[in-house]
Amino acid sequence: MNESILNKIREWTSAPYDQDTIAEIKSLAAANNEAELTDRFYRDLEFGTGGLRGVLGAGSNRMNIYNVRKVTQGLANYILRNNGAPMGVVIGRDSRHQSDRFAEAAAGVFTANGIKVYYYDDIHPTPTVSFAIRRLSAICGIMITASHNPKEYNGYKVFWDDGAQVTPPHDTAIIDEVKNVSDLSMVKVMPFDQVKSSPLFQVIDSEVDPIFYAKTKSLSIHPEVIPAAPVKICYSPLYGTGYKMVPAALKEFGFKDILMVAEQSVPNGDFPTTPKPNPEEISAMQMGIDCAKKNAADVFIATDPDADRIGAVLRKKDGSYLLLNGNQIATLLVYYITSELKNTGKMPPNPRMVSTIVTTDLIFAIAESNGVKTYSTLTGFKWIGLITRGFAKTGETFIFGCEESHGYNAADFVRDKDAVNASCLFAEMTAYYGSKGLSVAEVLDNIYTEYGYYRESQVSITMKGMDGAEQINGLMRRLRAETPKKVGSYDVLTVTDVQNSTLLDMKTNSTSPIELPKSNVILLHLSDKAKVVARPSGTEPKIKFYFTTYGKSAADSLADVKARTESAHEALKKDFLASLGLREG
Repeated sequence: MNESILNKIREWTSAPYDQDTIAEIKSLAAANNEAELTDRFYRDLEFGTGGLRGVLGAGSNRMNIYNVRKVTQGLANYILRNNGAPMGVVIGRDSRHQSDRFAEAAAGVFTANGIKVYYYDDIHPTPTVSFAIRRLSAICGIMITASHNPKEYNGYKVFWDDGAQVTPPHDTAIIDEVKNVSDLSMVKVMPFDQVKSSPLFQVIDSEVDPIFYAKTKSLSIHPEVIPAAPVKICYSPLYGTGYKMVPAALKEFGFKDILMVAEQSVPNGDFPTTPKPNPEEISAMQMGIDCAKKNAADVFIATDPDADRIGAVLRKKDGSYLLLNGNQIATLLVYYITSELKNTGKMPPNPRMVSTIVTTDLIFAIAESNGVKTYSTLTGFKWIGLITRGFAKTGETFIFGCEESHGYNAADFVRDKDAVNASCLFAEMTAYYGSKGLSVAEVLDNIYTEYGYYRESQVSITMKGMDGAEQINGLMRRLRAETPKKVGSYDVLTVTDVQNSTLLDMKTNSTSPIELPKSNVILLHLSDKAKVVARPSGTEPKIKFYFTTYGKSAADSLADVKARTESAHEALKKDFLASLGLREG
């Protein structure tokens, strides 16, 4: 074990660290658990552009109250430099282990620095923090959450005064301020009992949530169909913050037949029936699927622990159920919202949709066919929020934003993913098409027939620790240095290197600039509308690959087109991963 790690271990086993922290580290040392100690201390848990996220535990590379306080002091310093103390900070939290403790610690640091605090005293969805920031004219907000990660994790997300996650120049400036807090002696703290009696501390009152519900209800396009075409909904909050607000919002829309998945309806940071509380995972959705089958529900909707993502399962005409992926949910919502705003004459002036470079290309085709201009940006809703922020100056109107990882938002009053409004609109869509005698599964197939069948998938490969980080960087360097001309049967047409802001035309060997913010992402645009995207995760020790294949034929049945496209898709994945010495699974 190197000397810098040993020095950190010595630091963390003496004052001012608490006895539980000291005992946890000494226990690892007594057991000679060098690998675990190295992982806990080989670096500081990084506060990056996506905030802070990590495994709970003692150590400089773990999510704990000391790292929360240091990050909060850095953020407080930035707020003070921007004269934002009187505007205040909104603090929210989810149902995870220690979320309450971290929220209280953050409130203590802000208050000790003379910064006003608006505090949700119960767990709340992430989108309500985004909403409250603008409603209360706060300078920023934080949400204590690790979103859909396993129970071992927690995190800390930062939003700025527009309600969106921080982007340049604020994100890098906050990172610099956090780095400057090199020692706990630089952190101002106040016990939460004192915080609560401070004139700077204010619990967010009960008037804010009803306003949020009313604004969410205003997004309804076809309110008339809900009483006329009753829909039976199964819903699971996956032990998280949606447990009150999603059912309440559905009732505001007019839905009455809402069945909670009982085992998952009470907040619980252990997530006992779903180790991965992620609506992308079939294991997280299975209990809700069983509930839907048992009760012949029309739709099952789940929200992740901080209620910013949804998963959905549809009942088909034959009584079977279809689990949707994130791109399919996006496709259906974009189709419903854009086509029905157009058909009802409710389309606002200069309508805009914003999505990401790894989300299905199908949504762009649908939106544009309905007269909606589209924007594509980097992965992450922070970038969608950044584009949306500019619409007030340009006279453009945001109507929808989404990303393939099950994040959707149809509201300008929220600048992040919002599982509350997405759940309501998905349920309304089910009622609307049901009133036309169509299942939503039939609507999806009709979309594929009209626009073509897009098959997308993602492969995530985990590479932990110091060696893993270098392996991931090595793969990205290799893709840049050894750009392929073909991937299997597909020709590589263009290569977009977002890190270097260039687009390379493989035919002419010429490059042109792109306007995306710099990020470690490479896109290969292939023949026949196929695509491969490679990017390291910003919050986990993973490298992610996104694959797209496309098929359309007027002469063949949709089933044949799907089968052919699926086969091509599996071949593309296998060929590309093999070229990097990788394989799926």
